[in-house]
Order: sequence, then C-alpha cells, then structure tokens
Amino acid sequence: MSQYVSRIAGTFAGPGRPGAARPGPARSPRLRLPGQHRRPRRIAMLSVHTSPLHQPGTGDAGGMNVYIVELAKRLAAIDIEVEIFTRATTGGLDPAVELAPGVLVRHVDAGPYEGLAKEELPAQLCAFTHGVMQAWAGHRADHYDLVHSHYWLSGHVGWLASERWGVPLVHAMHTMAKVKNAALAEGDRPEPAARVIGETQVVRAADRLIANTAEEAGELVRFYDAEPAKAAVVHPGVNLDRFCPGDGRAAARARLGLPPDAFIPLFAGRIQPLKAPDVLLRAVAVLLDQDPALRRRLVVPVVGGPSGTGLAKPEGLQKLAARLGIADVVRFRPPVGQDRLADWFRAASVLVMPSYSESFGLVAIEAQAAGTPVVAAAVGGLPVAVRDGETGFLVAGHEPEAYARVLREFVDHPELVGRMGEAASRHARSFGWDTAAAATAEVYMAAMHDHRRHVRSHHG
Repeated sequence: MSQYVSRIAGTFAGPGRPGAARPGPARSPRLRLPGQHRRPRRIAMLSVHTSPLHQPGTGDAGGMNVYIVELAKRLAAIDIEVEIFTRATTGGLDPAVELAPGVLVRHVDAGPYEGLAKEELPAQLCAFTHGVMQAWAGHRADHYDLVHSHYWLSGHVGWLASERWGVPLVHAMHTMAKVKNAALAEGDRPEPAARVIGETQVVRAADRLIANTAEEAGELVRFYDAEPAKAAVVHPGVNLDRFCPGDGRAAARARLGLPPDAFIPLFAGRIQPLKAPDVLLRAVAVLLDQDPALRRRLVVPVVGGPSGTGLAKPEGLQKLAARLGIADVVRFRPPVGQDRLADWFRAASVLVMPSYSESFGLVAIEAQAAGTPVVAAAVGGLPVAVRDGETGFLVAGHEPEAYARVLREFVDHPELVGRMGEAASRHARSFGWDTAAAATAEVYMAAMHDHRRHVRSHHG
C-alpha cells in the first residue's frame, strides 16, 4: 500500500532554536522563499473529552493526555504556539491556563461539570463548538493557521472550525471503534454505531490523519476508506528525561517499599476490560499453581484506576484476586504522577500489557525507557513499541497460560531482566518527543500546502 509517511526531520530552520525561550506575541515577519512550505505560527488543538491537566490513569485520562501535553510543549519549543481547547469538568476554572511557555489550555463550558460519561458527550459538541468559536471571535480572523483534533469527538468540532476559519484540519484518532470492536474483551461493550459514523465523517473531512504506526495507517484505509496519501505515520514519543533508568532498580524498590529480591510483574494503566489486567492476575495464579514456593518472593502491583466499562465493576479486579487465591501477592495502588510512575517502572522486573487493542501503547515505551522489559499482547502498535525477544516478549492471544510461560522465563533466568532492560532502554531512546514534534510539524506544513493549493484551484 502506498501511503504518505512523514519524514522525521531533526531540526527546522526558523526563528528561535528548539528549547529556546519563546518570544512574546509580537512576531517579526518570517522570511518565505518561493515554493517553501510555511510552518504554522499558532494552532488550535482540540481535546474535548479529556483535559491535558488531568492525572493520567484516572477516568478517561490516559496515554492521549500525555501525548497532547508532551507534543504541545515540544511544538512550542520549535516556535509553534499551541492553544488546547478542552471541556471544563469542574466549576471555577480559569478560562485560560498557561501549561508551559507557548502552550495555553482553554476551558470550555459544555454540559454539567461532573458526572458526564464519555458516551454522553456527543450531545455537548454543539455547546463546545460554540465556546471554541467565542474564543476565536476575540481574535483576528487568521489567529489560527491549523486545527489539530484528538479523538473523534474533537474531530467533529475541528471539522466545523477548520471550515469556518478556512484552515486545514489534522486529526489523530488515537483509538478507532471498528478496530476495538474487532477485538473485544469477553463481556466488554462494543463501541456504538454513532461513533463509527462520526469517525467515518472525520476521516473524510480531515486534510491529514496522523497515525501512530504504519499498521494504524493501514487500518484507516481498510476500515474507513481513508485516502492513503492523507495518512501520515508519526510515532509518539517518550519523555526521556523523566523515564530513564535513573539510580536503578534497587533504589526505586526501596523508595516504594518493595522487597529488593522479589519478582515483580507490574500492570500500570486504566483498569478496564480493554487493558486486560485480569489476564495478568490469572497468569500469576497459574504460576503459583505450578510453583507454590514462588509466593514468598512475588509481588504484583496494579497501578491505576477504573475507567470506561471498568467503572461498572470498580472492585471487580480485587474480587478476582481473592477468588484466584492471590490477594496476598497483589498490591492495588491508585494512579500516580509521572515521576512516581517512572519509579514503578524502574522497580518492576517486567511490565505486563495484555491489552486487546492499543493504537501504540505509550506505557510500553515509558517502561522500556526506564530500563524495564515488557511482556505485551501482539496487537496494534505494541509490535512496534516492543522488539520481540530483545526488549521483551510479544504474546499471541490472551490465554493466561501463555503469559505464565513467558513470565516463567524471567523467573528461571533472572539475568534476562537486566539484559533485556538495557536493550529496552536503548530502543526507547529513538522515541524522543522532539523527533515526534518535528515530524508532526512536517505534517502540518504538508496539510497547509495542500490546503492553499486546493483553495487556489477552487478560486482560479
């Protein structure tokens, strides 16, 4: 399949250097050479259902929150201002909050602040769009050069905004209903038809679609009839300053109150059927059936909070651990901040990701950057994130016995943890956010170039 894949550009010419302090709003005119693609000065980034200010691992906040925050900061560092519009979820929030120099978060009133499920948000898109338009009305007509929407709900607002402002729309799906529905966990609820229709409309409307992997780009074409030339592959990044081996596994375990010599398979993420933490618990039960002596040195942390369809049974995982007879080795911990999460990754022997669907699996890259191997389901973007047999293992299917066999390898060969961990850390270094931001900026430029050409052809 021929598809547009964005080139990874290391640096860009232009005012300021990456990481330099952002100049104030007054800007000197840019030197534009004939035929040169212009970079946007300022973009409107839309994240309707989850705020970049929320704690990842709670409610609907997850990898997408991290993605938006890190990408926006790195875009600002290469002199592309970002204004992120998100729905206000508590009263009394400032209408605009500076997240970082050059990155503004705008809170939009749309529906009740609390108790609104993601499934109820489509009814609030009109109110959200009104708030976005009100903010824009206070500026010059050319205030934004481009709209970048995240997830299909934002895509619908972006569709209208891009047409009203006469600027291109770049959209990132993050997850897709048709892909999720094709690989549902047992007992999980399928995504509604309204979402499928909405995603199809956004795919058609967007000037460019950013996919995390070549496989995701292919799914956009196969499931949604996207034009192959619209799909640009940009791997998400990882904050390599935060997620790094640091002072090592022993020190991290001491900080977290974990035994220094334990075997620690970690689950970190939102607790919902899609992420399949139950598969890890069942695998641990198999391990202990096979080797009861392992119980003395086994600790299984589950770090995260209920989310999505997991909210229907928030205590379900604890009850499963009790039923399996492993409640004594499982430690449930609430979601933690990014610095604390990095310590959990360092402390673990291995991260376990048995997900049924992952567009990329940012957690896998974060854990590897911290020097920890990953055992993951061979789904979605995880085969890109994890090098099978080198930085961890990929498991076909979701049978607990299969995960138990792989975990047994680490128990029987403890040196694997260190060896694969070092390889994992090296592998993760190629996923810096600076690289992702540079590649995203190229997608923006291509979208703007095509959009201008399209407008000229229509008015010529």
